Amino acid sequence: MVILHVVAPAAFGGLERVVTMLAGGMRGLGHDVHVTAVVGGPPGAEAFLAPLAAAGVRTRALEVPGRAYRAERAGIAHLCRELRPDVVHTHGYRPDVVDAGVARRLGIPVVTTVHGFTGGGWKNRFYEWLQCRAFRTFDAVVAVSRPLVARLRGAGVPPSRLHELRNAWCPGAPLLDRAAARRALGLPHDGFAIGWLGRLSREKGPDVLMAALPYLHDLPLITSVVGDGPMRRSLDAQAGALGLHGRIRWHGVVPDSARVLGAFDVCVLSSRTEGTPMVLFEAMAAGVPVVATAVGGVPDVVSSREAVLVPSDDPVVLADRIRDLYDNAGPARERARAARARLERDFAVAPWLARYEAIYREVAA
Repeated sequence: MVILHVVAPAAFGGLERVVTMLAGGMRGLGHDVHVTAVVGGPPGAEAFLAPLAAAGVRTRALEVPGRAYRAERAGIAHLCRELRPDVVHTHGYRPDVVDAGVARRLGIPVVTTVHGFTGGGWKNRFYEWLQCRAFRTFDAVVAVSRPLVARLRGAGVPPSRLHELRNAWCPGAPLLDRAAARRALGLPHDGFAIGWLGRLSREKGPDVLMAALPYLHDLPLITSVVGDGPMRRSLDAQAGALGLHGRIRWHGVVPDSARVLGAFDVCVLSSRTEGTPMVLFEAMAAGVPVVATAVGGVPDVVSSREAVLVPSDDPVVLADRIRDLYDNAGPARERARAARARLERDFAVAPWLARYEAIYREVAA
């Protein structure tokens, strides 16, 4: 099949990793795979597209300044006429709402993967409402968690077109050992380190971890925040107000950040909402104990046997569970080993690719 993915990529994130894994996997199965990144202009999406091109996926950037949606749709239409894809697969709000309709009008089946909703202010909720309305006309809508399936059904997506398919995990670059990972991040050789990785935005809850840290002031620990986003400045101000400067390292975007997870004694996911977070898979693969909020698809990936699950938006409980892990390293290591075993058993990439391939063949037929 000829498969065209359309995505408006961020600098990094779970959506981008899923697209990379899916496009590369389908290319490995012998399909002719293309990925188009809708970007606002140079330097564009080189960091996102380069690994795909290296894997044999045909890539291109569609530069669209600002809100030039008409030019964007014209570019997608030209691309569809040129490639004549059997299926167009969109990812994220902008391609779902702006670009998918172009393919439908040309008679090309359209698939989307719903990676999650962020909520937040009225504007973002309005965008998500538009997105859900658009999903009603898609040939297939893939939801990465059970809560997303329920929400999409409630939004009017026909059940016959709705597929629940959790994300998978595929080994990437070799992981660094603890010492090398700490050197890469500039962390002390010893001591207890908390790792937080993700986009610095409200739905990911980095402020909840900040609010939890004062309850751990008596412990000799350091917190590493890997990632960037709109909350970066306010988080720095929050850390200063809480007297946390000197106990937090802001690393920004770290390429192949999964490689450095071994630096941490615990990986914290403090999200308010989630789909199926890829960083959770990466922590499981690295054998790092996890403390995560029980939101979205997280409880479908790990249970209390594999991780410590906490309620969202509760810094006191989060701090208590981190303290328990600090005091009881043995049980934490046992959970980490169980998590690694479950990852290999339940989230292998081959069955995941087979499901997507079957969905593509169904809509193309």
